[in-house]
Amino acid sequence: MRQLDPKLEEWLVAVNAQIANLKAAGFEATPVNARESLANLTRTFVEPGPEMAVSDTLVTGGEYSVPARIYQPRDPVDGAAIIYCHGGGHMAGSVSVYDPICRRIAEACKRRVISVEYRVAPENPYPAALNDLLSVVRHLGGALDRKGIPHNGRWILMGDSGGGALCASASRLLQHQPHNIDAQVLIYPSLDYTMQTPSIEENGRGYLLEKEKIHWYFQNYFQNAENPLLVSPLHGEFTRKMPATLVVTAEFCALRDEGVEYVRKVRDGGANAEHLHFNDMIHAFLNLENLVPDACGQLYRHIAEYLRGV
Repeated sequence: MRQLDPKLEEWLVAVNAQIANLKAAGFEATPVNARESLANLTRTFVEPGPEMAVSDTLVTGGEYSVPARIYQPRDPVDGAAIIYCHGGGHMAGSVSVYDPICRRIAEACKRRVISVEYRVAPENPYPAALNDLLSVVRHLGGALDRKGIPHNGRWILMGDSGGGALCASASRLLQHQPHNIDAQVLIYPSLDYTMQTPSIEENGRGYLLEKEKIHWYFQNYFQNAENPLLVSPLHGEFTRKMPATLVVTAEFCALRDEGVEYVRKVRDGGANAEHLHFNDMIHAFLNLENLVPDACGQLYRHIAEYLRGV
């Protein structure tokens, strides 16, 4: 029997009542209130992260100079640095919003983290954000060299939700050419733009990330008649040249099943994939850390342990 974490269950009762009242009053979703909602949620439930050296840079060389923030924990391990893509449905989130989460990742993994301020929709529809990530993959080394920050020219792609979608989309393309990606970590990622998996229906109402909101995100992201099947990471080709992959899913997340299926396809294609599942969590639980600190701590520790083997 499925059992939602009690603190999340109590919180969702209040959230769902508030959403119902807003809808009854004629609430209209806009990019502005979507961005404010994620920022306020994270600010409320995630405390500031650990102190460390932090600096900003621009990654140049592509079609757009991509802002990025570099986190350097004390005594970082040798090896690939982490390129982090924040969540937010391709419309919300930012380097600033995800600052405490990126600090925690850097501290837990003892690796440098580069948080990417990719362009978001609707102002910058697909494929702007994907092009930004690919540009960072190709040109980050030069940006770090300019700042005198050590690196070995190898990267780990990591992201949650829509950020996970960008990482998986980049890996899908990069597998067909020589690449410098050692691994990818996808945290409750969005991988199927056709919205056909059963968990979209099972968990698409009442658990924070709702089916109608996902559809709205995709409408804003895809503005040029793209075929959802052809651009979905879940429905692309999987070869043994895919990077080693860790996928994190949550039982009460609408995106759960596409994550599970992605793990199977990576393995069937001949590459390594691991799966970490949280039986009592919802989408975006990292942004709700004060409600579920144990689950968040477990996730950070598991990612760190996984990357030790990369």
